[in-house]
Amino acid sequence: MKFTFIDLFAGIGGFHEAAKELGGHCVFASEIDKYACITYEANHGIKPHGDITKIDAKNIPDHDILFAGFPCQSFSIAGKRLGFEDTRGTLFFEIARILKEKKPKMFLLENVKGLKNHDNGKTLAVILDTLQSLGYDVHYTVLNAKDYGVPQNRERIFFMGFREPRAFTWPAKQEKVTLSQLLQDDFEQNTSHTIRSGGRSSGINNKHNWDTYKLKNGFKKLTPRECARLQGFPDSFVIPVSNAQAYKQFGNAVCVKVAKAILKQILYENS
Repeated sequence: MKFTFIDLFAGIGGFHEAAKELGGHCVFASEIDKYACITYEANHGIKPHGDITKIDAKNIPDHDILFAGFPCQSFSIAGKRLGFEDTRGTLFFEIARILKEKKPKMFLLENVKGLKNHDNGKTLAVILDTLQSLGYDVHYTVLNAKDYGVPQNRERIFFMGFREPRAFTWPAKQEKVTLSQLLQDDFEQNTSHTIRSGGRSSGINNKHNWDTYKLKNGFKKLTPRECARLQGFPDSFVIPVSNAQAYKQFGNAVCVKVAKAILKQILYENS
């Protein structure tokens, strides 16, 4: 099925990857991180526009679907959880501004699970009220990537909106896969522990700590390609940046297989 879409807060294009596999054509993308833009352009042939706050919505092409994995730091349990008091939280209203101007048939948004309960549900209520006030029939739920063909426990909240009210059900869970199916070597995983690619909370974000940690626990450090696979990106996906940037980019990306499962549902349900 052919359709057009725009990709806001695009990162490296998790939504884009899912959409193009189902017949989608991107007519506009926006991403502020210069390294993510390098990866996006290398894989999708589009150089994303920069700061979304400086883009006139009237200059954005008409489109069928708006995608946005809008910034989650202000809603995350790992951050200060200031919500709309944090300037990053207000970036949601950039999405609302564009929806109001362009009125696409549908939108699909993604954020961290913690958004659901932030500020005792007040943040979620503001988001829902805003989207509904723009004339959209809005559905939301929390989905876990492990239920859609990737072996990682990654819960995210998704918002699906339609200009015309319609019956909609979220995609059914799929057959699970194991981590060993995605690894590049024959490492025998220790399934009683979490396997990480590093990060400030892991205590293994330098070489000395990692070498000590893996000897003690029998872990393997995931390669950038394995991280790409964990997020559902195909092996043809180009990684033109440093390993450090690659780990960050895949860690922040929308899981392609979850996005694809939702898109299949909205494109083919009731068709």
